[in-house]
Amino acid sequence: MLKDMLTRWIDGFERQWGYDTSYMRDVIQASPASFVKFAFGTRAADPKAAPPEALFAAQLAGVLAEDCGPCAQLGVDMAVANGIDPAVVRGVLAGDDAAMGETAALAFRFAQASLARDMATADPLRDEIVRRWGDKALVAIGLNLVASRMYPTLKYALGHGKACSKVTVAGVAAPVAHLAVAA
Repeated sequence: MLKDMLTRWIDGFERQWGYDTSYMRDVIQASPASFVKFAFGTRAADPKAAPPEALFAAQLAGVLAEDCGPCAQLGVDMAVANGIDPAVVRGVLAGDDAAMGETAALAFRFAQASLARDMATADPLRDEIVRRWGDKALVAIGLNLVASRMYPTLKYALGHGKACSKVTVAGVAAPVAHLAVAA
């Protein structure tokens, strides 16, 4: 019963976003309870705790550190569907601070520095996030960064991470700056 319900939910997700969910189906088949814990655990960030552009920028920084297309495309599509300006999305993909705007740039630079374990850069950015938006925003940005890495990492671990693709924003191909992240 739980497998059937989760499979129907995944079917709808796949149709809505045009995203291959075969790796999620593998998790459902192996352990529906694990899928529920995983899927709902990645939604821990309060979406109202920080500006949407900041949350998206941190999320995309995490996805780009792990994925070469399909998960990044899903994040881009969800961002645009949730009202993030396509110009901001393109700026984040390109790693262009000016194009992404001040709000997204702050969170994106912070996420990149955190991923690279560059505390000399991350510390003042963290302080600025807290100064502007508070501790709840810092937690939400951090959780978005972590959660965004989980799906592509799981996809690759289960053997489904074999397809790279171009990323488009609102139907237009967008250049992607690849992140150099320390292991």
